[in-house]
Amino acid sequence: MTDRTAVAAAGSVPGPPIHDDADRRADRRDRAVALVRRSGAVVMLAVTLVAGTAGFGLNFVHPNNLLYTVAAGSAFLALVAIGMTFVIITGGIDLSVGAVLAMSAVIAAWASAQWGGIVGISFALGAAGLVGLGQGVLISMFRLPPFIVTLAGMQFARGIAFKVTDEGNQTVLIGDIGWLRWLGRGTVLGIPVPVLIALIAFAIGSLVLARTRTGQVVFAIGGSPDAASLMGLPVRRVTTSVYVWSALLAGMAGVLIAARSSTGEPTAGYGMELQAIAAVVIGGALLTGGAGKMSGTLAGVALLAVIQNLINQVGTLSQYFQDVVSGGFLLGVVLLQAGLARRRRSP
Repeated sequence: MTDRTAVAAAGSVPGPPIHDDADRRADRRDRAVALVRRSGAVVMLAVTLVAGTAGFGLNFVHPNNLLYTVAAGSAFLALVAIGMTFVIITGGIDLSVGAVLAMSAVIAAWASAQWGGIVGISFALGAAGLVGLGQGVLISMFRLPPFIVTLAGMQFARGIAFKVTDEGNQTVLIGDIGWLRWLGRGTVLGIPVPVLIALIAFAIGSLVLARTRTGQVVFAIGGSPDAASLMGLPVRRVTTSVYVWSALLAGMAGVLIAARSSTGEPTAGYGMELQAIAAVVIGGALLTGGAGKMSGTLAGVALLAVIQNLINQVGTLSQYFQDVVSGGFLLGVVLLQAGLARRRRSP
């Protein structure tokens, strides 16, 4: 043993850190895990577009198909998924959004026929906001489980939709309100109005999450609500707010659906809560809370819409096959997240 080695062994001269290589490997592994979680939906979307183009030709990626079929058809889900993103990042869940959408569509059509479009939209969004506020208060103030509260909210909102339409036996028509129909069917610079509204909502949601104190509180609540409370953050107020936002966005989607079809259907939005959850989770959010971003949700919505368009292109597959595919994607992503989390925790 040389003198320097002996001195280093004695602790007088520090040698190279023993765990440098292991730390670097762990750091690379953590970055890879984070990259897969954040960008997996984008990669799958690109792969699906390439597969669709290979199978159905360039018409599949033609702007007329992507913009007026895929994007226009998924704009309503996109609005619902934006609100769901906030809820899931806090560690909650909102099962009422599909029913709130239907309730808002029915109320918008009914009130518009009676008193005009402005009143119809105001009533619809007001009713949606009240449902969200009630759920948020029960969850944040009384600490009731979000699953149970929003399940009850789903039954409540769907019941109102069927009550207004006499249990679905009465057709509720908007009436001859041109500007309201334009909201559902019109275009601006060639872009369908619902798509434009969804993109604006995505931009605002991204800004709130990434650039505001409220967004920081949303992530803090998802990480640990108790720790966030000890830090003096407005946990109850922000938790209540995210359920109000979720309901209002679902209500706006309902208004646009009513405007597009000129009628309010109490059966609208069935299963949309599950599609929204799937889009958010596929986009990289964790069901346990504390992680997620709007760009991932946008990619998740786009992926589900492209898959549905592929199914429609095939023609021989049932529309309900989309639910099977969405459920399979969601299960696969959750299992992948669990596996990546175990790898990240392992030494």
